[in-house]
Amino acid sequence: MAELRYNPLLDTWTMVASNRQNRPNLNSAQCPFCIGSGKVPDEYEVHIYQNDFPALSENPPIPDNLPESAIYKIAPSYGKCEVILFSPNHEASLSDLAIEHLIKLINVWAKRTDELANDPEIKYVFPFENRGEAVGVTMHHPHGQLYAYPFLPLKLKIELDNCKKHYTLTQRNLFADMIAEEKAFGKRVIFENDHFLAYLPFFTDYPFGLFIVNKNLTNFLPKLNFEEKRDLAEMLKVVTKAFDTLYDSRFPYMMCLHQAPCNMPEYADCADYYAFHIEFYPPLRAPNTVKYYASSETGAWAAANTRAVEETAAELRACLYS
Repeated sequence: MAELRYNPLLDTWTMVASNRQNRPNLNSAQCPFCIGSGKVPDEYEVHIYQNDFPALSENPPIPDNLPESAIYKIAPSYGKCEVILFSPNHEASLSDLAIEHLIKLINVWAKRTDELANDPEIKYVFPFENRGEAVGVTMHHPHGQLYAYPFLPLKLKIELDNCKKHYTLTQRNLFADMIAEEKAFGKRVIFENDHFLAYLPFFTDYPFGLFIVNKNLTNFLPKLNFEEKRDLAEMLKVVTKAFDTLYDSRFPYMMCLHQAPCNMPEYADCADYYAFHIEFYPPLRAPNTVKYYASSETGAWAAANTRAVEETAAELRACLYS
């Protein structure tokens, strides 16, 4: 079964993808992403791999013949799910890759975003990486994914709408104001270069919930220039190395790239009020101790952080130089 089901309580869609239940949990000897598996080129640096278990596809099956009603609607699971292989080295991580290699990865994200945005049915392109078993990873080769949705996911919609509200009230970009506040306070800033700022936001609900924000307020991956891409590559290398240094182990995280939507006239002006940024959701609150999203966080969306980020920022910042 693969289809979209409308949620009238939240005005959004749920992807039903029962085929993902069959995803394998493979060791390095079985890895299809390694050279020699027969599933990838004999040589590659960054490679686009078509997802074997997609939640969305360009030729979706006809939804099951379930009764619809005024409130319960079903739609085909149209879209795109791709796997982006970061490196042929099974043991590599982002922090291990050279800046030039990371620029090639960013170029792939940008190129695929641009290409997928040409489809008028696609409303949002979302690159991301899940890293570590603590966030459900079953394939340990360094890779991320890219989803192209036929709808604007709810969290992104809320984010965009609040940025637009702030701009309407102040004529200022909310990300510019957040950058100014974080730099003025200083204690939550982790790392800065010419085009990006990395910090633990005042409000983040994860002890190490890091943001990387574009200081030029560029809002769409394909719009990043070469200098921005180089600085973003440096940021990714530096902050993921700091994560791994923190507890002297491979640090699990969810890395989510937030950019402008596409083919949505209501957000055509979002260059005024929105900025490209990356949000990290690392589940550890201490070595080998997971911060779970339990009833209050999941059922009520009432976020709670178990630690003050002014303290955790100092811990993470110290890892830059150790």
